[in-house]
Amino acid sequence: MPLQSRCYIALVYKQGSGVYLVDGIVEINWKNNTRFLGEICYFRSQRNLPMNIHEYQGKSILKSFGVNIQEGIVAETPEQAVDAAKKMQELTGTGWWVVKAQVHAGGRGKGGGIKLAKNLDEVKEKAGAILGMHLVTPQTSAEGKLVSKVLIAQDVYYPGPTETKEFYMSVLLNRSTGRNIIMYSPQGGMDIEEVAHSTPHLIFKEEIDPKVGLQAFQARKIAFNLGLEGEAFKAMLKFISSLYKAYDAIDASLFEINPVLKTSDNKIIAVDAKVNLDENGLFRHPDYEAMRDEKEEDPTEVEAAANNLNYVKLDGNVGCMVNGAGLAMGTMDLIKLSGGDPANFLDVGGTANAQRVEQAFRIILKDKNVKAILVNIFGGIVRCDRVAQGIVDAYNNMGSINVPIIVRLQGTNAGEAKKIIDDSGLKVFSAIEFQEAADLVKKVLAN
Repeated sequence: MPLQSRCYIALVYKQGSGVYLVDGIVEINWKNNTRFLGEICYFRSQRNLPMNIHEYQGKSILKSFGVNIQEGIVAETPEQAVDAAKKMQELTGTGWWVVKAQVHAGGRGKGGGIKLAKNLDEVKEKAGAILGMHLVTPQTSAEGKLVSKVLIAQDVYYPGPTETKEFYMSVLLNRSTGRNIIMYSPQGGMDIEEVAHSTPHLIFKEEIDPKVGLQAFQARKIAFNLGLEGEAFKAMLKFISSLYKAYDAIDASLFEINPVLKTSDNKIIAVDAKVNLDENGLFRHPDYEAMRDEKEEDPTEVEAAANNLNYVKLDGNVGCMVNGAGLAMGTMDLIKLSGGDPANFLDVGGTANAQRVEQAFRIILKDKNVKAILVNIFGGIVRCDRVAQGIVDAYNNMGSINVPIIVRLQGTNAGEAKKIIDDSGLKVFSAIEFQEAADLVKKVLAN
């Protein structure tokens, strides 16, 4: 049987002779019967994925650990932007300002979300143009992200005795070794992706031994590879040390500073700051957890999390409702092999009662691309007949559901559950075997 072009499995990658690390949903592409890793689509459980924060919030964290940053003040109206510009002039002496959209997406400059203002009238004009716009970048959907805040930042590209230089630097976990790494390049700026693609020899990595932490010789090596000397070299050593200290202390999952700027007077400054926080560590940092901006997150995922449902939206046409992450992976494979595409990952957990099932249905049906729903529940802790009754009750509570529903219940009292579904009079297809459910998915999609 020929392999399908894509499938979803629970393995991230293989290390060495056979150690597989499990960390999400991985989309695998198959070519000529050989396997290689394609895009990784991490799923979001309520507290399992990085929490994104805005640039201004990330910079405030970095500054608290001694990292030198491009100073700025947040504004939500053009008038506030002018006041912020005046305040920045008083604090820093800057005569020009950078107006920067605050959204959870990279590539803001390419999308028109970062503008230079050379006087206060331009600050007001450009802040007014950016605020309220739907900013489209390579990291957003076609609809873009609504900009509700701008950062009015000081100009750090002022003239001086030496040439300014832009670098790239990030701190993250190398999952294959279980060690943090500092990744950096002497070619920073907006086109770092092209640098990685065209000139990979300009991307350097420094791995940190967790037993001893970042060593002084490693910071010197990084500064040397960036081509620095003199005062700039010394400033970079402090920058690297403070940056890594911050990353380690706040339970971050990613720091990305692009660009790190060497100013014309040899200061080292974080001009941008992408900071992702590990949600598993937020209980230790309630002040950082308060930085969450739910308006920047998928509203359906926010709603699901509020109802204690593990949900992530995908781009397919078959909604999934399952209990257990492993079964969810298998269910998405099943949908793919049946000619469909999974529209979501949704784990209802072990309590599949009527209220929980109804919430899950409502969340799935918010996606207009859903053409069918597959409910795949294994009744181990929870009895299948109770789940079936919950499905019937939820269906009745919601009234008409305009997409076909396939229910596959296996485990304790599966036979009784099938009878409840079949006798309900609802437009629900029941199945017990996996293949039977697959055939039903294929059938309803063909109609």
